[in-house]
Amino acid sequence: MPHAPEPDEDDLDALAPPQPVFHVEQALLGALLLDPHRLDDVSGITADSFSTAAHAALYAAISTLPPPDPAEHAKNTKWLDHVLATGREQARGLTASYLHTLVQVCPWPSHAPAYARMVEAEHARRRLHTAAEHLIQTVHDRSLPHPVQTALAEADALAAVVDDIANRFPPRAGALPRTTAPPPPAAPDHTEAIEEEQLLLATATAYPADIDAVRWLLPDDLALPLHAGLWQCLTALARRREPVDPVTVLWEAQQRGLLDDGHEPAEVLRLLAEPAGSVEHWGERALRRSLLATAEHTGRRIEAYTADPANTPFQLVVGARRSLADVAAVRTRWQHATGAVPTPRPRPAPTTRAGPPTTTAAHTARATRAPR
Repeated sequence: MPHAPEPDEDDLDALAPPQPVFHVEQALLGALLLDPHRLDDVSGITADSFSTAAHAALYAAISTLPPPDPAEHAKNTKWLDHVLATGREQARGLTASYLHTLVQVCPWPSHAPAYARMVEAEHARRRLHTAAEHLIQTVHDRSLPHPVQTALAEADALAAVVDDIANRFPPRAGALPRTTAPPPPAAPDHTEAIEEEQLLLATATAYPADIDAVRWLLPDDLALPLHAGLWQCLTALARRREPVDPVTVLWEAQQRGLLDDGHEPAEVLRLLAEPAGSVEHWGERALRRSLLATAEHTGRRIEAYTADPANTPFQLVVGARRSLADVAAVRTRWQHATGAVPTPRPRPAPTTRAGPPTTTAAHTARATRAPR
């Protein structure tokens, strides 16, 4: 194989990430360079499944070039020369010496299907991490004209990634992520949320008959603990059909221990004394904030799961689906509040593929490889 040394020839080794998947990818590519016919035994991955541009370019070249005659391949490096030339069209840093390195570091070419399964598992983790990041970024994008709809669309996109991974790695019963989920984000302290929740509580106190129309609003939807507790007081009084006014709400708050944290009675009475607008309007505003906060917390939980390399794809699927269930619950209440007609998300067809361990290759035809 012709070899033209370049100044950056060793950069691929010097800059290689230390993660185990990098070495797995090297072993897989080495196996395919040694025995190109083993590509027929590799499934579930594409060039995008690799963690570096150089590895992706090499795999694309190997999988698109016609395989060589085994006897000829054993005698000369013509096919390897073609692989290198094709790969360098996408990754200029590829060198002949790096291909030699890949061949040398491959322990057993016959293990190529197992290596491919590992690459597929790590790619699933990266896809899920990226989808979770997109959801979090959407929640914080203040330029969006319809933040709730956009956040729900990103949650659906995240769920679609989870479904695809579940088809490739069917979850096992009880296989929860070992990672501790992060706590919910701190309650927002901005003035708008506080003022709107105060208006909600004051208006509901002045018009208790309207409380029944916002049964979709829960105490946990409110940002401040005091506001959540007072909403519990209001809904309890309305449910029991007892008189509702600032004084009765204050008394109920005392019975529930809401004044134990240092809140003065006069403070509560002032908070309930200035109604404005409608209960439904302020309730919908509070639910909107709650939905976005739930979406962010869901994204951060899944992000934390994917950041732990000890979690298998099976565990990631289970943890992600449990996290997304929280978004689904708030979405249902949002649809009741706004009268939005839910659009059912298409579910993938049930998979018939058994759940092999992550070191077992899926024995499917190359033609059935799923795209990224």
